[in-house]
Amino acid sequence: MQYDYIIVGAGSGGSSLAGRLADACPEATIALIEAGPHTDRNLLVNMPAGIAALVPFKLKTNYGYETVPQSGLGGRRGYQPRGRGMGGSSAINAMIYTRGHPLDYDEWAQLGCTGWSWQDVLPYFRRAEGNQRGASAWHGADGPLTVSDLRFRNPFSERFIQAAHAAGYPLNDDFNGENQEGVGFYQVTHRDGSRCSVARAYIYGRSRPNLHVITDATVLRVAFDGKRASGVSVARGGRVETLGARAEVVLSAGAFNSPQLLMCSGIGPADALRRRGISVVHDAPDVGENLIDHIDFIINTRVNSSELVGVCLRGLAKMTPALARYLSSRQGMMTSNVAEAGGFIKSEPGLDRPDLQLHFCTALVDNHNRTMHWGFGYSLHVCALRPKSRGTVALVSSDMRDAPLIDPRFFSDARDLDLLVSGAHAMRRILSQTPLASQGGRELYTNPHQTDEQLRETIVERADTIYHPVGTCRMGTDPAAVVDPQLRVRGVDGLRVVDASVMPTLIGGNTNAPSVMIGERAADFIAATRKAGAARGEAVSALHGR
Repeated sequence: MQYDYIIVGAGSGGSSLAGRLADACPEATIALIEAGPHTDRNLLVNMPAGIAALVPFKLKTNYGYETVPQSGLGGRRGYQPRGRGMGGSSAINAMIYTRGHPLDYDEWAQLGCTGWSWQDVLPYFRRAEGNQRGASAWHGADGPLTVSDLRFRNPFSERFIQAAHAAGYPLNDDFNGENQEGVGFYQVTHRDGSRCSVARAYIYGRSRPNLHVITDATVLRVAFDGKRASGVSVARGGRVETLGARAEVVLSAGAFNSPQLLMCSGIGPADALRRRGISVVHDAPDVGENLIDHIDFIINTRVNSSELVGVCLRGLAKMTPALARYLSSRQGMMTSNVAEAGGFIKSEPGLDRPDLQLHFCTALVDNHNRTMHWGFGYSLHVCALRPKSRGTVALVSSDMRDAPLIDPRFFSDARDLDLLVSGAHAMRRILSQTPLASQGGRELYTNPHQTDEQLRETIVERADTIYHPVGTCRMGTDPAAVVDPQLRVRGVDGLRVVDASVMPTLIGGNTNAPSVMIGERAADFIAATRKAGAARGEAVSALHGR
């Protein structure tokens, strides 16, 4: 089977790219290939509160990766849930819509990513966004990705915001507006009370004869004709077949699987590839390097209040009517994303932008919800927004069906641990304020009287990712960068990477919205290349050229 374009991975970057490109180039045939299943009729995916069951377990919709043992975490293996299915991680995430700080993107431009400054990317954020609050200089109202205020707000989320304000942090009702700093409720990617994954936004419910969606299919490698990507080898239904690409192959498999697929296809550190028996197409030492992730620490507090979500008789008794209400009207507590409130704060007042992010969860979320506790409680998270530690993704074998070796090297730079200690002190100030302190409660793993040294030990024992890996196919103009600012893979033709792996640095916020923006931009890049080639009278097979 031959297509003009093959997109590997239907996550946030791949789905947004596929939808936009199919509309922009209706004469072009496009295959969107996803390793996991369809998700449009999956209740746990569509019901926002279903996140409680999606993240903890390795499922058809979750790769459930683990890291190699982390010396910075006391030798523990970290847990890395990643979406597997239409929508990718946007089908299992907490649905929080944040873009990061404008200075993050200006920094990209300063690092050589020409055309990726804040003024360059803001129009694409606005184009993607369908914000229920309406259009403004900061927001779009007509885009496919629905952004909403929460239909249900837990009273404890209100108390958290009041407590944070009492602790001296400003209120903010729009973290994507003129100012990011402050605390408040998050806006979420919900449509009519249900999850609006990027697949739901861009793929489902739209008829495009030129877009062929292929699910439950694992791409094993990119095929090359010399130095030009010519297609992909795909395993599905118990057999392996080759699909051809006349113009381009695009990898949108995420920060772990895109570099893995590049390496399995012969693009990566030459010596490491040869050790795995892989023929080298292009020696690219930076593939799999520069892994950056948000390291996160939680204070869990048990509180005897049935206003919260709990695993106990009273908590379970609430679930049946709540589920019935959700199914009948898309209202009530099952429309909650659990992480309803939070904010962006500074560890020092003189900083040019917040360096810490807070997430307030209305349940005892411990060990990625893999460790259950009887009773009610809440969890307050803090993560380091721009960590200094850098890790790697490497191959365990030449087979894409084997999980890659993921090594974030958490706390390999001691400044990240120092910052989380500051973040823990900020959480302490919030928790001690009357709106939360008056509710009582007992902390599970921490106590207010810990010394800094004891707190450091607890952070090392308990910190882990909050699910924002980026950077492993870094974008830039320098020769070592994996992709150029048009997201074309260096050293070969007809191949791009379009997902969070291209981010040169980690933005200060959740990474779903920026990944959608990257997909939107890539659609314009590819459409412009096609149009320019057509104007020159080139055949489709030559449109990949530089």
